[in-house]
Amino acid sequence: MKKKLTRIVYFLLTLFVVTLVVVAFLPAPIKVETARVMRGPLRVTVDEEGEARAHDRFVVAAPIAGRLSRVELHDGDSVSLNQVVAVINPVPIDQRERAELTARVQSAEALKRSADEATEHARADHEQAMRDLRRAENLVESGVISRQSLEQARNAETISKNELEAAKFKAQAASSEVSVAKAGLIAVESEQNGLSRLVTLRSPVRGRVLRVIEKSERVVTSGTPIITVGDPRKLEVVVDFLSTDAVKVRQGAIMLLENWGGEAALRARVRRIEPSAFTKVSALGIEEQRTNIVGDFVDPPGPLGDGYRVDVSIIVWEAESVLRIPASALFRHGDGWSVFVVENAKAIRRDLEIGHRSQFEAEVLGGIEEGDAVIVHPTNQIGEGAKVENR
Repeated sequence: MKKKLTRIVYFLLTLFVVTLVVVAFLPAPIKVETARVMRGPLRVTVDEEGEARAHDRFVVAAPIAGRLSRVELHDGDSVSLNQVVAVINPVPIDQRERAELTARVQSAEALKRSADEATEHARADHEQAMRDLRRAENLVESGVISRQSLEQARNAETISKNELEAAKFKAQAASSEVSVAKAGLIAVESEQNGLSRLVTLRSPVRGRVLRVIEKSERVVTSGTPIITVGDPRKLEVVVDFLSTDAVKVRQGAIMLLENWGGEAALRARVRRIEPSAFTKVSALGIEEQRTNIVGDFVDPPGPLGDGYRVDVSIIVWEAESVLRIPASALFRHGDGWSVFVVENAKAIRRDLEIGHRSQFEAEVLGGIEEGDAVIVHPTNQIGEGAKVENR
């Protein structure tokens, strides 16, 4: 009896040791981080660094070669329309240069006529946009058109108003260019009549000095930029996007401006997508095709000024309620996307149908249910049926 009891004890001890060895060599559950599939708003944007700049900026250049007197204005000084901003004492010119000055005047006058025509065209477009807006307001009250159509009409009226203001500024600047071009001829006539030969350069608009390009007295050639003027209170946003991102943007899209120095993001609206791209070399030395996108501020720009840096996000798609999943949970499998779903402490692979994607989230069109727990940042150690546990 005693020997039998001893054998039973040895057998149990052996079984216990074997069990410990087996358990010790069993694979431990992989610690993972999970997230729930939830419904909520999703916004898709294209992001890039841009800058705020004066909506209308004008470069005052030397109309004739000569000695530039020292410019007394400084960056930020106020200037009025036709205020003298620089003085040039022209050098004697020959017959060829005199003919060039005459041709420059004729070219400036032609540009002025073109600017005047563009202003009239913009005025007609604005008047039509106002009529369309009034018509849309009447139709939306009777339920004939949707609120979205009314918002589109308001946006079109705002854009046409801004374009009319820009056309007026350009016409004003073109008129000033005519005066500047004629200044050279005035200097020639003064030289012939024995009068003062000084040529005065005047501000084409009322605003502020954005930058004094040539401050000191020196000899300048015809066409040398002297000073840049504009109205820093009327700002626009310009940002160059990759052409592959620019094709996703539509006129009137909302722009969100962040990291500009304030706490809240500022809103702007896309006014123009430039039709021509340009080549730019990235920091990695890669040639990229980029396109400028210009927008108008919706919110007051506050302390922003000409040339200030901003981070721009343009909304290309958004929805109030979609089934969304963290983008970090997705991985490629074959030609599609997949995720690992945690079921009974095991990782189960699911193939998904994905819709729109943002930087951090993706829209799920099928293959998973709301409330499922998915593994984010899955590693190569995780496979089908692998045991997992939350960190």
